[in-house]
Amino acid sequence: MQPLTIPPDWPHRATSRRIASPPHLWHAQIAGTGPDLLLLHGAGGANHSWRNLIPLLTPHYRVIAIDLPGQGFSRLGARDRCGLDPMAADIATLCAQENWHPTAIIGHSAGGVIALRLSELMPLKAVIGINAAISGFDGVAGWLFPAMAKLLSLTPFAAQMFSRMSGTPARAEALLASTGSQIDAAGHAQYLTLLRNPGHVDATLAMMAQWRLDDLLTRLPRLTTPTLLITTSGDKTVPAAVSDRAAKRMPHATWLNLPALGHLAHEEDAPTLAAQILPFLTAHP
Repeated sequence: MQPLTIPPDWPHRATSRRIASPPHLWHAQIAGTGPDLLLLHGAGGANHSWRNLIPLLTPHYRVIAIDLPGQGFSRLGARDRCGLDPMAADIATLCAQENWHPTAIIGHSAGGVIALRLSELMPLKAVIGINAAISGFDGVAGWLFPAMAKLLSLTPFAAQMFSRMSGTPARAEALLASTGSQIDAAGHAQYLTLLRNPGHVDATLAMMAQWRLDDLLTRLPRLTTPTLLITTSGDKTVPAAVSDRAAKRMPHATWLNLPALGHLAHEEDAPTLAAQILPFLTAHP
């Protein structure tokens, strides 16, 4: 499946690059000068989610924002490599191939979990998670949600049907409202573009079906990279307590809760997030 054509008005489109690093064809946006800083979006998103934060980071860093395999404008090359471990391994391979040497990684939601896994695979000075989904599903959801995602990902035309049903302005607005965030009209339009792409939906379903965190959660006490876990009190997707619990199990982790903002906090109020991110990165050069 060919990746979706990048719209002319996509945020930071002039910085976009297509990079072949088997098994995937990646979409990356690279801007700024300084130490490398890798940005990882959450499940179902794309690197457009960093549109407001990137200009605040590029005066200090060379920012590298990638689309996860099959999501956004990256093309998925192997459907069995959407779980945490293979995805982290493929990102590490991409970084080595491109001679990227991230001094730190910032990850949102599931991207924060991938950042923690990458801290075991490459030498990092810091990890920052924004509303990081560092938790397995509880109770019946532990088997029901992944099973449903797996079933949908294996059902012919399921992604096309989901995309057709959800790819309307009203459905997109409802999905975004469910995160507890209020983002601008341009952001709404960009998420609608993604929802209307069956390939993006299919890759997101595959990621959900293969997502397993038990091994990483067991190893949290052994993760030594300095980590800042930022949560927001208005997040309706991942409870702040998830990061609080994780930080208490990690030897060099700090938990910081910000008021009001929702799950997409970095899209709602990038300056507030940057005011926490930049000092932490400066303290861990």
